[in-house]
Amino acid sequence: MNIDAIAVDIDGTITDNKRRLCYSAMEAIRKAEDAGVPTIIVTGNIVTYAYATLVLLGASGGVVGENGGVIFKENYNNNQIKTVVDRTYVNAADKHLKERLGSKFDKNISNDNMYRLTESVFYKTITKKELEEGLEGFEYLDKIELYDSGFALHVTDKRVNKGNSLKYLCNENGIDMENVMAMGDSENDEAFLKEAGMKVAVGNAEDFLKKNSDYVCKNNYGDGVKEAIEKFVL
Repeated sequence: MNIDAIAVDIDGTITDNKRRLCYSAMEAIRKAEDAGVPTIIVTGNIVTYAYATLVLLGASGGVVGENGGVIFKENYNNNQIKTVVDRTYVNAADKHLKERLGSKFDKNISNDNMYRLTESVFYKTITKKELEEGLEGFEYLDKIELYDSGFALHVTDKRVNKGNSLKYLCNENGIDMENVMAMGDSENDEAFLKEAGMKVAVGNAEDFLKKNSDYVCKNNYGDGVKEAIEKFVL
């Protein structure tokens, strides 16, 4: 198949387990860009962090941030961040969790939440089970999703995910999803791998992601990204 674009997660995919950027991934992405194949960053991170990563990588495909809640690409949407969904249900979830968890809420909620437009994030100093228990009795429980990215816990709106927002961005820019190679490592990457024509799990990916991928890299983290780009793109 022809690969017209690469879609890649950040944490645990182009970074190592300490969130340090892997040189191997950067070098491979730049070679792909030089060959005319753009890379799109698809992440749970805030859009400004993701865009800075895109620029430093030398990539040009744009950004899907906050697990699909926001989209940004240079020279698209008048260079404005596109907010795909509002915070109505997430704000209500925050209020409910704050009432249920008390001081645990303030202690464990991420410092970057002031910059998040569509979701809330908690450090993994609190467990997913504790958050699930905190959400018991929440009026709009069927409207939100709780993701574990491997590095943080994300409370997101069910109306969006990495997959449908990546598909929207690609459609807006004339890219057929059947010609996209998507790469990830954790549960919140499943949605965008499902939408892509080529699904790749890096070597350190969770088992269920590996089982549902077209190709599982022999190498971990950025070395896996390099392996897949060299094998299928270059």
